[in-house]
Amino acid sequence: MPDLQPCPLQSDPSSSCPPDGRWQFNTNVVFSSEGLLVARYHKQNLYFEDSFDTPPQPEIITFDTPFGGRFGLIICFDILFHDPTVTLVERGVRQLIFPTAWMNALPLLDSIQFQRAFSLGANVTLLAANTRNDGLIMTGSGIFTPFSATYHHAQPGDPEEGRLLVARVPVFEERADVAATVSSPSFMVTDHCAKESCADLSADPASPSFISDMMHDSFTFVLLNKMEDNVKVCNGTFCCQLQYKRMAQSKELYALGAFSGLHTVNGRYSLQVCAVVRCASEDASSCGQQVEEAESRMDFVLEGRFDTKYVYPSVLVSPMVLEQPEQLEKTEDGRVAMKHGSMSGGLITACLYGRAYHLDNE
Repeated sequence: MPDLQPCPLQSDPSSSCPPDGRWQFNTNVVFSSEGLLVARYHKQNLYFEDSFDTPPQPEIITFDTPFGGRFGLIICFDILFHDPTVTLVERGVRQLIFPTAWMNALPLLDSIQFQRAFSLGANVTLLAANTRNDGLIMTGSGIFTPFSATYHHAQPGDPEEGRLLVARVPVFEERADVAATVSSPSFMVTDHCAKESCADLSADPASPSFISDMMHDSFTFVLLNKMEDNVKVCNGTFCCQLQYKRMAQSKELYALGAFSGLHTVNGRYSLQVCAVVRCASEDASSCGQQVEEAESRMDFVLEGRFDTKYVYPSVLVSPMVLEQPEQLEKTEDGRVAMKHGSMSGGLITACLYGRAYHLDNE
C-alpha cells in the first residue's frame, strides 16, 4: 500500500523532500492477530515507480511472532540488493516476507527460480507472494526453505486467478552471516581432474568460446557439443567449469556461460554468474535467449570461483519446475559448486548467480 509521510521542506537542493512537503512510499504493513499495526516497511529499491519516493535511509524492519520467531520485511526489487535484504540476513534474521510484482525474466531470473535460489543461497525461509498478471508475465509465488519448496507457477492457458499456498516450515534459530558457511570440498571439478587437464579445459578447438547477450549482459559461452565432457569458460578473469553427462542424444543445443561485471539495464548491480542454458535454437547466436521448455537431461557439476560469498544456486527444468540440487559446496577460497542429476524434466537453466554487492557503487 502507499504511505504518505510528512517531511521537512529544506532549501538544501540535495534534500529528498518533495516540493509538496510529503513523501509517498511503497509500503508493506504487518498486523497482529489482534488487528494492531506492528510493523511498517518502506521499499528502498524502486523499480520504475515514479509515484513513490526512496526513503532517506534504508529501513531494516523486523517483527516477532509467537509462532515462528522473527521475520524481516522486503519488497520486490529489494531482493537483488544488499540493503535491506542482506543486512537483515547478516543480523541473523532467517525468515523474510516478500510481496512482489515480479516479471518472469528467463533464463536467470524467473520468479520462482530466483525466489528458490535466494532461499538456498542465503539459508533462509522466504515467503514470496507475487501478483498474478499474465499480460505482464507475473506468474510465480512460493514458500521456500533451504530444504523445501511449495510453489505455484502458472502455465499458459491457466485461469488468471490467485492460488493459496500452505506449507509447514521449520523455525530457524537466528544466526548471523549464514552466507559465509563453508564446507570441505568433496566433488568439485577442480579437485577431481588432473591439474594439467583442469588448466587446459578451455583449449578444445572444436568448442571455441563466443560472446552472446543474456539478459542484456555480454556472456562468454562455450557449447556443450559432446555427450560427456569437462569444459571451462572465462569472462575476463572469472571462470566457470562444468563436468556433465547427457542422458540421450538430442538436437537441443546447450552452452556454458560466464559473466562478471556491472549489469546496467533496468537497474545497476554487479554480478558474477555461471550458467548452463538451453539455447533457443540450433544456432549458437540463440544461446542466452528466453527458453521455457526442454527435453534434454544431464548429470552435472557446475563450479565457479567467486569474489563474493553471496551466490544463489538454482536448477529449473521443464515444465517450469524447480529441482533441489543434490549437493552444494562452498570453500574458503571462494569456490562454489553445485552437483545435480536424475532430473524430472529437460534442463532449462542451471545457475550459480553471484551478487558482488561490494562492487555496486564502484
